[in-house]
Amino acid sequence: MSRYETKPQETSGFPKGIPFIVVNEAAERFSFYGMKAILVIFMTKYLMDSDGSLATMSNENALGYYHLFTTAVYFFPFLGAILSDWLFGKYKTILSLSVVYCLGHITLALDETRLGLALGLTLIAIGSGGIKPCVAAHVGDQFGKRNSHLLDKVFSWFYFSINLGAFASTALTPYFLDRFGPSVAFGVPGLLMIVATWVFWMGRRRFIHVPAAGERFLKDSFHPESLKALGKLCIIYLFVAMFWALFDQTGSAWVLQAENMDRTLFGVEILSSQIQAVNPILILVFIPICSYLIYPAINLVFPLNPLRKISIGFFIAAASFAVAAFAQGMIDQGLLPSIGWQIFAYIVLTLSEVFVSITCLEFSYTQAPKSLKSLVMALFYLSVSIGNLFVSFVNFFIQNPDGTSKLTGADYYWFFAYAMLATAAVFVIVAKWYKPRTVLSTSEFLHDADLAGQDLETSAQIRAQES
Repeated sequence: MSRYETKPQETSGFPKGIPFIVVNEAAERFSFYGMKAILVIFMTKYLMDSDGSLATMSNENALGYYHLFTTAVYFFPFLGAILSDWLFGKYKTILSLSVVYCLGHITLALDETRLGLALGLTLIAIGSGGIKPCVAAHVGDQFGKRNSHLLDKVFSWFYFSINLGAFASTALTPYFLDRFGPSVAFGVPGLLMIVATWVFWMGRRRFIHVPAAGERFLKDSFHPESLKALGKLCIIYLFVAMFWALFDQTGSAWVLQAENMDRTLFGVEILSSQIQAVNPILILVFIPICSYLIYPAINLVFPLNPLRKISIGFFIAAASFAVAAFAQGMIDQGLLPSIGWQIFAYIVLTLSEVFVSITCLEFSYTQAPKSLKSLVMALFYLSVSIGNLFVSFVNFFIQNPDGTSKLTGADYYWFFAYAMLATAAVFVIVAKWYKPRTVLSTSEFLHDADLAGQDLETSAQIRAQES
């Protein structure tokens, strides 16, 4: 008999494990975004050799390895989802790999050499595999029929905690690096990750522990209905990958661009890697604006659906890199533009994030049967991995043997702007073709208690009869 509850209690209130998840997520996001915010600056200015001398990277190498790390961070969730849904369940997977995550942060704080960097980032990438695909699904596991109407509110708090942690870390960690050096700058996020793991462990008796599906996971995964739905989602994710190729450069190319800009705001000089803190604040502003103003306004012109939102977001993302390219053009001419140009680019890019990322995340969740929700989340994150792999490849490919680059200055930003524009144009055609499968809609969540223990085929037949 399990030591923990495995089914949600029949209550109309909030599940008692939710506060532990929200606090854990805020601390974990602080650790991740804080570490990630300073990576490029660390690699280009602070990286040491084993003999204690500086061994920094070129800008192109730093960008290449930064996006290679991000590729790994969003690839390992695919393996973590399989471990979670098939063998160990979400709680055990999250907790055990969080320990690996902590070891990665500790390694970065203690070893400033290339070996320490490689080992630390590898451990963090592996650890993230147990967290990213499982936490959101773990939130959903806490709810039953009577309180499922509170899911929207909880996910709002969940997303708020992510952005609160991201804002605090991207504002503070660059300051720690500049003032106290890499050990403190990486050590503080490591401490927050330890706190996040401890808080999650403290909530173990408050959580609903949905058991791993075991053989049913494999059966559901390879069922024709599942393969068809997953295959169609993967087509969408291939296009979303290009969005991430642009978005994640806010932590790499945009940081290096900010190094050559006038970063004085209201009489205070902002560090180049601190500009990233603009994004989580803008997210919190744009979510209600889009929900209550922009989306209803667009609906007056033509009906919005998730894929149309994503299409619009793609075009907006291309526009953000056009702004960055224009700003880089002025820098190339020897002009010092205000950092306000990059902040404007952030405003445009963040608006596209609301249209693309949040919409795609919700759409993915509604298309997945409950036994495969972590796997579908992992496939969504795999699109981030593919996008970053593309950027890493571009940055390694454009390096000439003599140290010059094939894409210099504004040309670099225009390349990605045009790539996103072409992707958006093709996606408009795909969005017209794509038809969501109602058999894997959110209605499945409401029927989970009735359909427990039945395979996907039987569940589909029941829902077909009901409709």
